[in-house]
Amino acid sequence: MKKEFHLIAILLFAFGCSEVTITDNVNGKVKRDVLTLASKYPGKVIEKYINEGDVVNPGDTLMKLDFPEVEAKLSQAEGAVSAAKAQYEMALKGATSDELAQVSAKLDAVTEQYHFAQKSFDRIDAMHKDSLVSDQKYDEVSMKLQSAKSQYEGVLAKYNQVKTGVRNEKIRMALGTYEQAKGALMEANVAYDERYIIAPQKMTIETITLKEGELALPGYGLFTGYDLNSTFFRFTVTEKEIKNYKKGAIYTIESPFTDTEYQGTLIAIKQLNSYADITTAFPDYELGEAIYELKLIPNDIAKSNELYANISVVLR
Repeated sequence: MKKEFHLIAILLFAFGCSEVTITDNVNGKVKRDVLTLASKYPGKVIEKYINEGDVVNPGDTLMKLDFPEVEAKLSQAEGAVSAAKAQYEMALKGATSDELAQVSAKLDAVTEQYHFAQKSFDRIDAMHKDSLVSDQKYDEVSMKLQSAKSQYEGVLAKYNQVKTGVRNEKIRMALGTYEQAKGALMEANVAYDERYIIAPQKMTIETITLKEGELALPGYGLFTGYDLNSTFFRFTVTEKEIKNYKKGAIYTIESPFTDTEYQGTLIAIKQLNSYADITTAFPDYELGEAIYELKLIPNDIAKSNELYANISVVLR
C-alpha cells in the first residue's frame, strides 16, 4: 500500500512540473491602426473607384458622391459674390456722369417748385393778414410750401452726396459685405470638394459599406481599412519573463505561416489589466500574475507591409 502511494505522488509531481515549463518562444500578432473614412455631408454614391482588398496611396480617389444641396448653396454664394462686388465697385468709384446729370435735373425741378410755392405763400400770407383769404386757404398753401421745401432739401442732399462721392463708411460697409460673400463662397467650394472621398495615407481597403445609388449620411463610415505605415508586432509575457526583454533592443520575429523572418525594435513595455488582452494561444499564467505587453516596430516597414493584419507571429 505504501509503494502505491509513493508511485502516485511521484507521477503527480512529474505531471505538475511539466505544466509550468516555460518555452523560449512567445506567440503574438501583427497589428495595425484601423482607419474609417466617412462623408461630412449627406449625398448619394455616384461611383466607387476601388474594391475590397485593394491597397491605396495618399491622394487616391476612392468614391464620388452627389451633393445637390451643396451645389445649390454654391450657386447662391456665387450670385451673392457678384452682387456684393458690384456694390463695392460702385461705392468705390462713385456716381457716373449720367447719374449726376439725372440728380441735377431733378434738383432743378424741385427748386422751381419750391420757389413757386414760396411766392404763392408770400402772396397768400399778405392777403391773409388783410383778411382777404380764409384760414383754410392759408393752411393749404402753407402745407404745399412745407412739402416743396422737404422735397428740395432731400434732392439737394442727394445731389451733394453724388457730387462729392460716397462716404468712407459706406465704402467700408460695401467692402465688408463683399468679403463676407467671398467667405461664404469659399465655404461652399470646400463643401463641394468633399464629394470626393480621398485616401489620407497608404492603407488597405477591408470593407466598403455602401454601393452605387445608396445614400451616405454625415459621419457614416464608407470605408474601413488598415494603415500600412502603422504595422507593429504585439506580444504578451508574464512577470517571470519580462526580465528577458529590454526597450531599444532588436529581436527576431518569425511568421510561421509565411516562412519569413523580421527584425523588430522593442519600443514599449506596459502592464495589461485584463487577461482578455493576452495574445498567446496556450496561456499558462497563474492567477494574480502580472501580464505585460511588448510592442515592437519592424525595422523594414516595406517588408512588414506584406503581412496580413492579426496574423500570428513568434518572438524568438
